[in-house]
Amino acid sequence: MTWVLAAVLLLWLAYGPLVLLLAAALLAVPRVRWWAQDHWNLSRRGAGLVAAAAVVVTAVVVVVPDGWLPVPPAPGALAMPSYVGRPADPRPLAVVVDPPHPRLAASGRDPAHHARGGSTSPWAGPTGLQPQVDTAWFGLEHCPRPAFDSRDRLVVTCRARSGPALHVVDAGTMRKVASRDLPDPTDDDASHDLCAATPFFLDERDRAVVATADRHVVALRTADGRGDPELSVDQEWDLRPWVPHGDCLVALMPDWAGRLWWASRAGLVGTIAPEGGEVGVHDLGEVVAGSFAVDAEGVLLASEAAVHRLVAGPDGTPQPAWGTPYGAGGGPASPHGTTPALLDGGQVAVTTVAEGRTDVVFLDRGTGAEICRQPVFEVEDGSAAGGELVPVGDGVVVANHHGYDGPRSTLLGFTPAAGLARVDLVGGECRTTWTSDRVSPSGTGTVSVASGLVYAYTKRPSLTGVSAWYLTALDAATGRAMWSVRTGTGVLANNHHAAVVVGPDETLWAATLSGLVRLRDRD
Repeated sequence: MTWVLAAVLLLWLAYGPLVLLLAAALLAVPRVRWWAQDHWNLSRRGAGLVAAAAVVVTAVVVVVPDGWLPVPPAPGALAMPSYVGRPADPRPLAVVVDPPHPRLAASGRDPAHHARGGSTSPWAGPTGLQPQVDTAWFGLEHCPRPAFDSRDRLVVTCRARSGPALHVVDAGTMRKVASRDLPDPTDDDASHDLCAATPFFLDERDRAVVATADRHVVALRTADGRGDPELSVDQEWDLRPWVPHGDCLVALMPDWAGRLWWASRAGLVGTIAPEGGEVGVHDLGEVVAGSFAVDAEGVLLASEAAVHRLVAGPDGTPQPAWGTPYGAGGGPASPHGTTPALLDGGQVAVTTVAEGRTDVVFLDRGTGAEICRQPVFEVEDGSAAGGELVPVGDGVVVANHHGYDGPRSTLLGFTPAAGLARVDLVGGECRTTWTSDRVSPSGTGTVSVASGLVYAYTKRPSLTGVSAWYLTALDAATGRAMWSVRTGTGVLANNHHAAVVVGPDETLWAATLSGLVRLRDRD
């Protein structure tokens, strides 16, 4: 009986939940059930040893989570392909990523907090040539927005049950080399999901500037004088006199003059002077969920009601330049792209939801006037949903997130709605350049200008009940899927709203619910 149990266990690990269903079906046959009952008493000791070994392995995995072990895979490794497609030839895009932001880390090093409002990297990413996937197990710690300091180390804010933390991670070993706990939202009665996020960016001095749950903004050095990793406070600003108890900070970015801009969930938008630390505040009176996009003129921000352009007044206080509601012609609509995306031609793009579809809307950045809107991802049972936009020249790439309401919606091989699309502004009109049937349930992709590829975190549907996750590369010009590499199986491999980013050494990084994934071409 012991060898039968071992065989079932191995088959389950290889092919997933379908094996258990088949085993249960076999036990419904009387002769098989009687045989199992006759042999069970003789093999209790062997079954107990197998169970004890499983408990020991599980305990080791839980006790040593900080990047020393790979992310534990779920059953089903042989049920889904590990690689699909073929390597892609790099085809650089003729687009300008952005003029350098003088107050952010060098272009490409803070891709998930990009001044343009989306992740567009000047660096080359992997081409899919014998790709190698490495993972780092951080326990149940989600680190959705990686950045890279000048020494190519990762700087990430992470969230676990114990609360948020800031980490510096060695890119080679994928292990934490410096850590600092941050205030927990429960400490300040800010329990909304948006208040559980930790807005941060990496500045030009390698400082991680973080908006904390106790309504402070803290600038932390990520290295000491010798360049060794550390996380120590360099500056700190207390915003509690301006942000009331129960509200929280949801956005934080610098403008080109070094002035810090912040926004609260309740709609307070403020600035902090770079020298004296004076604070100026403007109340939008509208709920804010996303971050800032920044250009030389000021900032853009999307509230629940409109897209706003704000500039700093003579004393540094935010002043509204224009605000454009989402609905076409004043009609009803609601936002879905949480951060405006800046385009090369001087426009800004957002997504809205109305009448069972997602619209990509292009506005003039100077006046806020609507230029055009393009419907994508129509569905029959309610509103479609789009994730954050990724700028590509005069257009954007958007993903369909309809049907994703958390990790449970992707269990047992199920997938939400499919769809990736590129929408461009051509001659003052909107045009859908391409669509893809790949499923990107919740995360934000990235575009590599040097490679000409769109990278997305995707999931393949499975009738066997195996949840397999992939990093997928699509041709940015045509939308053709070039290749997909499996990054993991099961709920722990879900990236859950995290961003895919290109690293400085032709690597691709993604966060999951349990750590980090790195993909690179084999040397």
